[in-house]
Amino acid sequence: MNRDEFPILNQELIYLDNSATTLKPKCVVDKMVDYYTKYTSNIHRGDYHNAIKTNQEYDQVRTIVKNFIHARDEREIVYTSGATESLNMIALGFFGQLLKKGDEVLITKSEHASNVLPWLVLEKKKKIKVNYIPLDENHELTVDHVLNSITPETKVISIAHISNVVGDIRDIEKIGKICKEKGLYFVVDAAQSVSHIPVDVEKANVSFLAFSAHKMAGPTGVGILYGKKALLDKMEPLKYGGGMNQSFESDSSYTLKEAPIKLEAGTPPIASVIGLGEAIKFIESIGVSKIHEHEYKLKQYLIQELEKLPNIVLYNKNSKSGIVTFNIRGVFSQDTSIYLNHYNIAIRAGNHCAKILKDDLNINNTCRISIYLYNTKEEMDQVIEVLKNSKDIFKVVI
Repeated sequence: MNRDEFPILNQELIYLDNSATTLKPKCVVDKMVDYYTKYTSNIHRGDYHNAIKTNQEYDQVRTIVKNFIHARDEREIVYTSGATESLNMIALGFFGQLLKKGDEVLITKSEHASNVLPWLVLEKKKKIKVNYIPLDENHELTVDHVLNSITPETKVISIAHISNVVGDIRDIEKIGKICKEKGLYFVVDAAQSVSHIPVDVEKANVSFLAFSAHKMAGPTGVGILYGKKALLDKMEPLKYGGGMNQSFESDSSYTLKEAPIKLEAGTPPIASVIGLGEAIKFIESIGVSKIHEHEYKLKQYLIQELEKLPNIVLYNKNSKSGIVTFNIRGVFSQDTSIYLNHYNIAIRAGNHCAKILKDDLNINNTCRISIYLYNTKEEMDQVIEVLKNSKDIFKVVI
């Protein structure tokens, strides 16, 4: 699907590490090169032609993002360096001011570090409680388990829309409805979902949402924090400096601009923001639902064939995303990754920044194949063939 758009695939490469970062289409690269070679300037600081052009290209991305995630207002879109910064801003810049001793935040043991560590910091600093919604027998999160985990102390539910190891798709619309009924804040890590399945922050009653451009055919170094406007108005910046202040005086008084600008101190990654806008246009030209259908079809085929191999252990064969988590029986995951790399197959091995999921999986490290729009059935066949012959793995690795 649209493989011709990705110049990197002209080489001998089967790229299956898309949950870590995706490849970049030529249109995104060209859009960024245009900025660097035709109209470079800073934003919101100049009155000359190039500066006006930069402002237009940069500012329109807020509208593109707003429409993409079905937000209500461009002012609910904050540019950040990525999902990690967005989630830190949510936890420390908003809830750090709001939560009190004894308040409870619910997450799961399959969350990425970026949706665990900021809450653990608050647990130490503010004496809040971080508790874990139990996963089911497939290591997936169910709506019933969410509902049954809520206590009178619960104030926040913070979960990934799609987990990055198990790959289960959480029903954020039903969970969002529960949060609305019970008066809870709802935080969604959409890093693994926003370019794979439709996201509607209004329908899901999302308080805050975070994602990164580089996991959706866009550049590194930029991401999005979505927040309801009334909540962003209350958020404290984690950074202070140029662009986000209205004024400051020698008597120590200062005034900040309104959200989202007050949350965007300094010169941003202008080319990357512009590239993000182009990446969204590219994804929308294909269709997010069509991308998901393609990925899931390939995953089902891969699972079907891997189940025939007695030496393969599968951990998430029932999840509905394009993520396949496995190990070769008796082989360390990184050795499997090195073995596959010998055949120009790129996957991820390790704990995938979900270090407490081991409590449920009963294993520290796994191999992860993550599929995206440019992957093919022929590539799945090559992976299957190489894994069939993995009895010779140590001849290759050693």
